[in-house]
Amino acid sequence: MYSSFQPGPAAAAPGPDDGPAPAAAAAAAPLADGLPFRRGARLLDTGAVASVLQVGFHLSGTVTEPATATEPEMTYKVAISFDRCKITSVTCGCGNKDIFYCAHVVALSLYRIRKPEQVKLRLPISETLFQMNRDQLQKFVQYLITEHHTEVLPTAQKLADDILSSNSEINQTHGAPDPTAGASIDDENCWHLDEEQVREQVKLFLSQGGYYGSGKQLNSMFAKVREMLRMRDSNGARMLTLITEQFMADPRLSLWRQQGTGMTDKCRQLWDELGALWVCVVLNPHCKLEEKSCWLRQLRKWGDMDVCPLEDGSYGNELPNITNALTQSSNHSQEHVPTACARVDALRSHGYPKEALRLTVAIINTLRLQQLRQLEIYKHQKKELLQRGATTITNLEGWVGHPLNPVGCLFLTLTEACRLEEENSLEISDAGDAKPPVYQHVPVATGCQDSGESYLSLALEVALMGMGQQRVMPEGLYAQDKVCHNEEQIIARLQELELEAVLVQTLRKQCILLLEGGPFSGLGEVIHRESVPMHTFAKYLFSALLPHDADLAYKLALRAMRLPVLETTAPSGDVTHPHHLVSVVPSRYPRWFTLGHLESQQCELASTMLTAAKGDMLRLRTVLEAIQKNIHSSALIFKLAQDAFKIATPADSNPDTTLLNVALELGLQVMRMTLSTLNWRRREMVRWLVTCATEVGVRALLSILQNWYTLFTPTEATSIVAATVMSHNTILRLSLDYPQREELAGCARTLALQCAMKDPQNCALSALTLCEKDHIAFETAYQIVIDAAATGMTYSQLFTIARYMEHRGYPLRAFKLASLAMTHLNLAYNQDTHPAINDVLWACALSHSLGKNELAAIIPLVVKSVHCATVLSDILRRCTMTAPGLAGIPGRRNSGKLMSTDKAPLRQLLDATISAYINTTHSRLTHISPRHYGEFIEFLSKARETFLLAQDGHLQFAQFIDNLKQIYKGKKKLMMLVRERFG
Repeated sequence: MYSSFQPGPAAAAPGPDDGPAPAAAAAAAPLADGLPFRRGARLLDTGAVASVLQVGFHLSGTVTEPATATEPEMTYKVAISFDRCKITSVTCGCGNKDIFYCAHVVALSLYRIRKPEQVKLRLPISETLFQMNRDQLQKFVQYLITEHHTEVLPTAQKLADDILSSNSEINQTHGAPDPTAGASIDDENCWHLDEEQVREQVKLFLSQGGYYGSGKQLNSMFAKVREMLRMRDSNGARMLTLITEQFMADPRLSLWRQQGTGMTDKCRQLWDELGALWVCVVLNPHCKLEEKSCWLRQLRKWGDMDVCPLEDGSYGNELPNITNALTQSSNHSQEHVPTACARVDALRSHGYPKEALRLTVAIINTLRLQQLRQLEIYKHQKKELLQRGATTITNLEGWVGHPLNPVGCLFLTLTEACRLEEENSLEISDAGDAKPPVYQHVPVATGCQDSGESYLSLALEVALMGMGQQRVMPEGLYAQDKVCHNEEQIIARLQELELEAVLVQTLRKQCILLLEGGPFSGLGEVIHRESVPMHTFAKYLFSALLPHDADLAYKLALRAMRLPVLETTAPSGDVTHPHHLVSVVPSRYPRWFTLGHLESQQCELASTMLTAAKGDMLRLRTVLEAIQKNIHSSALIFKLAQDAFKIATPADSNPDTTLLNVALELGLQVMRMTLSTLNWRRREMVRWLVTCATEVGVRALLSILQNWYTLFTPTEATSIVAATVMSHNTILRLSLDYPQREELAGCARTLALQCAMKDPQNCALSALTLCEKDHIAFETAYQIVIDAAATGMTYSQLFTIARYMEHRGYPLRAFKLASLAMTHLNLAYNQDTHPAINDVLWACALSHSLGKNELAAIIPLVVKSVHCATVLSDILRRCTMTAPGLAGIPGRRNSGKLMSTDKAPLRQLLDATISAYINTTHSRLTHISPRHYGEFIEFLSKARETFLLAQDGHLQFAQFIDNLKQIYKGKKKLMMLVRERFG
């Protein structure tokens, strides 16, 4: 700011009202953030501000920060320049590096606003100098230099040299600068903005990857831009430009582009807000044509850059929305709805709330007329559409999830006009205010069809209209995700409204229109296969309507249960209408990335209805039919069954039988759905079903036992279902009398035998266990095992049943089963750690304990099946240690003599063991390495022990060693070790 050496309008002395900002605006100064503002106010209240002086349009003073536990008391010098109630520059000794003013600048500003009479006012310094004569001016300059000679002397000498030089630049300019003089009336004036600091902060936050803290900070900066726009501060667009430049310079953009990967969700949300803010800026009603052209050039320049991200969905990139907005005509009745709503947002954002309301009401009236016209069209097409059972999507562009957020914008504009501001609501607490807003009915001023309407009822109406719009699911994960998020945001806002008589009337009216809306409504009778489901919306409507109109609530929620995209045939989920059909596109299965979420929302809607219908059999039956018709995922039906069971069996009261039966029926459906498919939760589901059937009663248990083959695999039926039903806990839980217990046990035994016949491998043992208490059933189960042993069972299963038989006191049956098991077994020479070895040893021990005949019967089977020398020698050793027949079978005599290895049956076992050692030795020598020589010598030592059990064993072993030396003479080192040990 220059002043001539003559007094003029720019240098006029400021009055007491020419401070940094008027009191009303100060609380929301565009660059005074919440926390520094509160801290600044506290500093002012504690008397921390002192030495306040205003010279022209320059304010200075000191602010003292009190001492803390870690910091001493500090006093900072603060200087502020202002122009027409706007702070244009600030400096503070604290060295604050932030885009927001520090608490000390806030404290000094508030001091000037709240205590103007205590501020010393002086003319701009140029005006004071003008009043001095030459001597006074010289004295003034010399005293100033003396006071600050160390700091200003070099500058003072340079200025003196320049002034005394006729050719210097300083002498070419008329007048001299005055930092305390006001700007010219024609000069631009705007709030102080540290551009470099904005760039640095945005760059820093983006480099942190948009994590919670940095994302929050960037959103805070966006909120500050909106605040600046509302204050009509030209810095708003300036700051947004700086932010956008840094967003475009984000190095991750080119990285994502090269890798072909999408940006993170948090990052996309930030870009969405950036786009929305630009729409606000370019739709500023007072934006000049030159400015719009300038913005358009800048936006196109950014849009043409390779790294500029595209909108993931059917909207293209952000640019068309913005550039269209710039060139749209002002004929709102013909205008694209989201763009018209963006104009509303721009009016609100630029501080024109009344105009925003007026345009909102105009848009709603247009939508109402459109809705009536659509109803008329549908009435004429209804018969044909229902017969055809198909429809095209009439709304190709959905409003929910749209980048311009049209529904949210209109709703917010209308509710803001109805919000009751409580006392002290402007005071922001450090913890943040969690209380929901309170609204009141404010009558619509003009332009409304029906008199007596309020902005609040219009807010509800437009939200229901937008949410109920039938629209095609957009392409791309992010766009689909945004549909879900936007829907949840709008519903969260709707839930803040207290539904009294007027709003209930609006709700009922709009719900009826949505049900009758045909292809224009997502709740109409005919919908397209790929239209966005209405489950989340219907859940809100159901809960809101239920206390006021239960029939309408159920009708609406039942219709919304459908999910046509999963239907393989034409009919779909409206259980209330026999002709309800959807179009089918068999050639293409759409890519619905959010399908899992949508199915869970469908499940939530069903669960809400089940809970509400508790005790009402008719309603429960209708809901159950809707679930069975429309929900295609077994996991979700199981969740519903569990929910219903939980609600039906409260801890503090008697169970609700109606809902309990629904839970059981849903559980049975899950069993049928998952019977032939692999499902990792299947065991949990089966156990749960038995628990549920137990709660329902003995008839339910009998039913699942009798119809097991449609619900369970044979293994599940025996090991889980029948076993649980027959358990002591179940009998106690049901308090059954003897005939009931017998009936249940009879059913369980019949099931067990049927399962054993169908799958003897997996069910035989369970069947035997279940039939223990009934002789005939037990014998039948045993016979099934014997019949299946030849072909249908493994040695492992037969050994397990054999051991069970011995444990039950049937040793001869155990022997028979063990013998059958041996015929299925084959142990090679090198399988000395095979898991069946213990079973073989047990079977031989059992035979030995039964007597010589049984041992004689099993040894040929052992010799045939086992070729492992160490196992055979172990069996041989055990058989020679004690006399056979120690089990003491009634009617048999036991001689008590040890058995000889020279006679049958042990002779055969000895020969086989020796042969196994010979064969194994040759096999091992084929591929032996030096590191196994020692182990091999030990193996030969064990072999010698077995050879020596034979009468001519000594000669046999010597011959065997000689043969080895001859055949493997090439392995000199090994043969030397053999000679050392065995001669």
